[in-house]
Amino acid sequence: MMPEYSINELQQKLKTGEFTSSQLVRMYLERIDSIDRDGPHLNSIIEVNPDAEAIATKLDLERVPGRQQGPLHGIPVIIKDNIDTADRMQTTSGSLALEGHHANRDAGLVEKLRAAGAIILAKTNLSEWANFRGKNSVSGWSSRGGLTRNPYALDRSACGSSSGSGAGVAANLAAAGVGTETDGSITCPAQTNGLVGIKPTLGLISRSGIIPIAHSQDTAGPMARTVSDAAILLGAMAGPDPRDPATRLSEKRGLKDYTPFLDKDGLKGARIGVARKLFGSDKRIQKIMESSLEVMKQAGASLMDVELRSSDGFGKTEVEVLLYEFKADLNAYLSSCVDVKVHSMEDLIKYNQENRARVMPYFGQERMEAAQEKGSLSSTKYLKALEKNHRLSRKEGINAVMTKHRLNAIVCPTGGAAWIIDLVNGDGVRNWDMESTSYPAVAGYPHITVPAGYIFGLPVGISFFAKAWQEPVLIRLAYAFEQVTKIRKPPEFLATAKVDREWNG
Repeated sequence: MMPEYSINELQQKLKTGEFTSSQLVRMYLERIDSIDRDGPHLNSIIEVNPDAEAIATKLDLERVPGRQQGPLHGIPVIIKDNIDTADRMQTTSGSLALEGHHANRDAGLVEKLRAAGAIILAKTNLSEWANFRGKNSVSGWSSRGGLTRNPYALDRSACGSSSGSGAGVAANLAAAGVGTETDGSITCPAQTNGLVGIKPTLGLISRSGIIPIAHSQDTAGPMARTVSDAAILLGAMAGPDPRDPATRLSEKRGLKDYTPFLDKDGLKGARIGVARKLFGSDKRIQKIMESSLEVMKQAGASLMDVELRSSDGFGKTEVEVLLYEFKADLNAYLSSCVDVKVHSMEDLIKYNQENRARVMPYFGQERMEAAQEKGSLSSTKYLKALEKNHRLSRKEGINAVMTKHRLNAIVCPTGGAAWIIDLVNGDGVRNWDMESTSYPAVAGYPHITVPAGYIFGLPVGISFFAKAWQEPVLIRLAYAFEQVTKIRKPPEFLATAKVDREWNG
């Protein structure tokens, strides 16, 4: 059984020669075979990099004794299959419509990871088209990759859309992983799989080479078993990219290293707003939250209840903006690909209809059809919806509350326990009424989730979010909370949740 080594622990073992990067790659590949493909059949990996061992061997030769290597040198990571890699792996967003597509250039974040010495070990499965194809989708299912399962209970959802990155990192199939988020697609699978997930400020990490939903909300981010590992990965991916104009500010506002903010006393003196209206009605979640708040208070934080209203005020206009941008952004991506069957949203809808039995056996493509009906991004309806979203989520939302109370962060539950996978009813069976994702997602602001407790052995997380470019503050708070609580436990790959035992919140 391979231990859950942190990135720093792996680097120490590589430095001392306990194993090489090529041996490390083989260990993870063997674990992928035993956990993901055989055994529990987690199905989180959609494709393994056939050149991973060769890359690792090259990086081993570049490791000079006595010379300090970067923290990711020779470290295997897994990335979501909507992120371009200019290698022998495909980039398909989980769709058979893009089967056989090989990008001619790495995504901006992949260029940075490779420059840092990371090994792209594999692509991970996802909710097809990042969960924006049909209204009644099944998180973790794609027509190319099949169904990803939750390693804590295999009949439970891994959430989405970064399902494979969440389940795969939780199952220790790599040191860490990368997901993408438009609204909840990093933080939900992170919390549901017992991980730390960081949805950064929009523009901190380049979106070039990522199959899009919507440029006003899309971003990539790290998913890891510890705050430290997530911080290391965040720093490696952050920074400007000429291919993504949104990253211009990251040159001044972003950092290349977030590890100096890993302060175990980071909660001391912090002012934290408690957004109780986002807690939901689940008494078990409320108990976990109250316990978490007490931990923060004992660690020296000042807590105050704050009035952050439900995101229902911009719920409809958020979807409106996403539909407009989905059509424009996906058309731009597809039109640039020379080796695909479809070159526009219209082509894609037609392909899905003609291949319904293979591509749409469980749910349809209502989101794509609605997007296709939208006009251009100069439309007054689109521009008014975007203005409303930013006003309510930023100026009258997060900014107003944080300024009024002089806060360092706002906290709430990330979500509930993983729901039973239901291919008939899709994610409609999920009965969560707490909400953590929409405010920071629509605002384009940073959001970190950290494990906070369990319900019948199923993980739930706590969310910290704040104004733009406040990743250092959130990492400090999240790390301090993690170090005080030490909540996370590795998954047991149970067939189903042990509901016959007392839930341990």
